[in-house]
Amino acid sequence: MERSQERNGGEGVAGREPGGEGLRLRREIGLWSAVSLMAGCMIGSGVFMSPQGVLVYMGSPGASLMVWAGCGLLAMMGALCYAELSALVPKSGGEYAYILQIFGSLPAFLVIYTFVLLVRPAAIAAVSLSFAEYAVTPFYPGCSSMPQAVLKGVAASCILLLTLVNCWSSRLATMLVNVCAVAKVFSLLVIVVGGAVVLGQGRGHTETFLLAFHNTTQQAGRIGMAFYQGMWSFDGWNNVNYVVEELKNPKQNLVWAVMIAIPLVTSLYLLVNISYLLVLSPNEILSSDAMAVSWGVPCIFQVLGAWAWLVPLAVVLSTFGSANGMFFGGSRVCYVAAREGHMPQLLSMVHVHRLTPSPALMFTTAVALVLVIPGSFSTIVNFLSFLGWITYGTTIGCLLYLRIKKKNLPRPYKVPTIIPVIMLLASLYLVLAPIIDHPQIEFLYIFLFLLSGIPVYFLFVYFHCQPRCLQMATLYLQLLLEVAPTTKNVD
Repeated sequence: MERSQERNGGEGVAGREPGGEGLRLRREIGLWSAVSLMAGCMIGSGVFMSPQGVLVYMGSPGASLMVWAGCGLLAMMGALCYAELSALVPKSGGEYAYILQIFGSLPAFLVIYTFVLLVRPAAIAAVSLSFAEYAVTPFYPGCSSMPQAVLKGVAASCILLLTLVNCWSSRLATMLVNVCAVAKVFSLLVIVVGGAVVLGQGRGHTETFLLAFHNTTQQAGRIGMAFYQGMWSFDGWNNVNYVVEELKNPKQNLVWAVMIAIPLVTSLYLLVNISYLLVLSPNEILSSDAMAVSWGVPCIFQVLGAWAWLVPLAVVLSTFGSANGMFFGGSRVCYVAAREGHMPQLLSMVHVHRLTPSPALMFTTAVALVLVIPGSFSTIVNFLSFLGWITYGTTIGCLLYLRIKKKNLPRPYKVPTIIPVIMLLASLYLVLAPIIDHPQIEFLYIFLFLLSGIPVYFLFVYFHCQPRCLQMATLYLQLLLEVAPTTKNVD
């Protein structure tokens, strides 16, 4: 089913077709914007919240650093595999587009069903909660726990503000990604320099590195959970694949964006974690709710003096920018799925003046706001990672399938076969190890949620069961929201 729709002109990243047939994506994301989008989505709440989780599961600082390096390597290999898939299937939508093209409608629907209803809104909720944690902490000095109502309210405000920005202008959202990316790198560099200053003064916790691997866990399930926490900080390595129809020269710029962004982020993460371990003892890290604030107390004023307030502000901007990147990429996946007939038709439309996918953005917002209410950061991360690695493994399977069945396809870019094989094995390990070694009832709930997509698919997609009231609601909402269909832009 093709209900092709996309955007053009004016403020959005879209343009009208020469023949006047409809709206079409215009490629306005250049190389550095792609690097900013990828790095900006990765550098968010994770590096300020996840070090605690990685240390909890691994048990030792040295093993924690090895997990961080391993996460960077996995992200790099996964992104290179996705770059090859993007060259073969040059459509926005990331995993959904690749699985739809190669494995068919039902597997693709299950991916988009979990992504739109759970994965992306929950990720936005988790990052918004992290934003709230850092934004509120300065107003509650010395408090071990902050009022949950305040945290949830600030997180909800963050989501609503980002909805407004993304609905108003895609170009404004892209500019916000670039500005926040600078703030993110600045905040990480300050933490790195701060650790070096403390080490130079001889006040660092150097004893931590003398017994770096003491008390390291040997349990496969706990190692898998540590990777869940660490990979959350790299979540976003595939974000540019979601908007590839808006990327200039995608066959070249996507690979370059991967080669620049992921090594840069991995290096910064390793240096930041070393700084945390120099300034804070492992016990202090384990007891910290806001890592950058805890790190800042002993050394921030020595590094920046009267400008010390810039670090908490940069951290807030970092998490805010990460949530914005998730909105920007996630709404496009929802929009592409609706264009293919796997989501309500309304979600595939764009605003006729602003040229942004406002229905998809509003839908994502509504689900994220619901998930903010009961959500906690660490719980959301663990179960999102479980679902994420099921999807990543299936997508890598697409690449291996094409290697076996369609060897002669022209490939502008090709990774060595060993890389997708390693990624597939890693995906299997990260899905199965936590279930076998540390089973939790929540994993069953997630699996049942995934299976619930099968009857939904046959009812609404395969048999095209569309109640008349839904069709009327689509028409009225189209008029109310001033949205219209679009056409595909594929190079």
